Amino acid sequence: MTRFVRWAALGAAAALLTAGCSSGSSDEGKGGDGDGSSSPTGAAPPSGSGLPASLTSQRPDWGKCDATDDSPAPGSGWQCATLKVPLDWSKPEGKTIDLALIRAKAEGDDRIGSLLFNFGGPGGSGVSTMPAFESTVGTLHERYDLVSWDPRGVGASEGVRCREDKAIEAAESLDASPDTAQEERALFADAADFAAGCEKGAGPLLAHVSTTDTARDMDLMRQVLGDTKLHYFGMSYGTELGGVYAHLFPKNVGRLVLDAVVDPAAGTIDHAKNQARGFQRALDNYLDSTGENPEEGTRRIADLLKRMDAKPLATSSDRELTQTLAVIGIVLPLYSESSWPTLTSALEAAEKGDGSELLALADAYNDRDASGRYGTSTHSQRAISCLDDKQRPTVKETKALLPEFEKISPVFGAFLGWDTAGWCHEWPVLGQFDTPEVSAPGAAPILVVGNTGDPATPVEGAQRMADELGKGVGVVLTWKGEGHGAYGNGSDCVDSAINTYLLEGRTPKDGTTCS
Repeated sequence: MTRFVRWAALGAAAALLTAGCSSGSSDEGKGGDGDGSSSPTGAAPPSGSGLPASLTSQRPDWGKCDATDDSPAPGSGWQCATLKVPLDWSKPEGKTIDLALIRAKAEGDDRIGSLLFNFGGPGGSGVSTMPAFESTVGTLHERYDLVSWDPRGVGASEGVRCREDKAIEAAESLDASPDTAQEERALFADAADFAAGCEKGAGPLLAHVSTTDTARDMDLMRQVLGDTKLHYFGMSYGTELGGVYAHLFPKNVGRLVLDAVVDPAAGTIDHAKNQARGFQRALDNYLDSTGENPEEGTRRIADLLKRMDAKPLATSSDRELTQTLAVIGIVLPLYSESSWPTLTSALEAAEKGDGSELLALADAYNDRDASGRYGTSTHSQRAISCLDDKQRPTVKETKALLPEFEKISPVFGAFLGWDTAGWCHEWPVLGQFDTPEVSAPGAAPILVVGNTGDPATPVEGAQRMADELGKGVGVVLTWKGEGHGAYGNGSDCVDSAINTYLLEGRTPKDGTTCS
């Protein structure tokens, strides 16, 4: 089972469109702590112990970056290194794991420090994404070292792999919104098999890849990089990570930007409802831009998907376009307004019986290349989010909610509703929290940016994040735009406000709106 939508990486979604679709043509889990001996994940180091010098005195050996399975080697301005962090943060003197880091040193003389980036997911590779994002943040590069990393369990940092490519492709034939008892059994059997594969592949690490663990890694990274305060730019899921960091280390907060904000007050079911609303809102805006009545257009697309549920569409390859893959293909171009024409072309082709373009979009979202190889970002995504999420809606609870999900969105609702039960079905480790704690009393002001047309992280989450951070901490900036995230998406107002904050320390007035 592949999660229909989680908090997809802002930069990665656009990169996938460019790389993969240029032709136009996120029941009850089983208990456990992973290795049977570790304390609860994310626990603080023992009181008064501090951190061992073997961690805090590290000096990364920065050198040439190598090519990876996901991307070619970046240019000569980029350096890579590794950082050792505790496997279990409650035992900081115990076993360590290596995190992969990448940086480009500040280009100007008036250096502020390091600026850490997390591009979302969870499960997105910062090492692969950071070089591609350099042109967007060129103004910031003058005074900051641009730094990113693969969080624990991701990519080159002990990346989690739960199954091989052939099994991933086979799972894509399953119906993610089952209509029969047989389809339902197949879906949940596959979810259980995926969970078992993760437990086998990751071992003890599976209990130590939470957002809290990564936030603690970030503070060690801050120390090793020589920064008194943490300066950070988090996008999508990276906003939740930034909020958790601010809660754990409020006095270490420097200049933090949270763009495309995850609602920290929403649990598993409410997150799914938020995304159903967000993607339906984006679809409505797309349909309206084409001159089609959104209600009628939604009904047309829902009817097309229903026909595919009964009979998948042929494509130019030997693969078929199933209903589930079609929905995923519709999702991807909603991440960026510039990709809406791609969606129009793909839907028109599907109406004529050709599923090739929607399949290409779905493959891009699922990180599948032309040779049939799949990336592992969705494996890491599931491992991290299931360790974070304590809630485990049952199949019975999910079925009771389906009418509400389908009312919110006839296109996306059923898939997101079923996902609440299937995503962490029979997961081998317990989740950490119902909702993340992000209150940060005493922290410096944090800039929280929302986009009214954001499909994956609806704009309402920005205000909720600011409220949860606390009075005088969260400063809200809203952009009346489309797509996932605001910075670098064409608004001079947004870019100027964020650049001024990061470079000069001045926030815009709370509640500022950019048209």
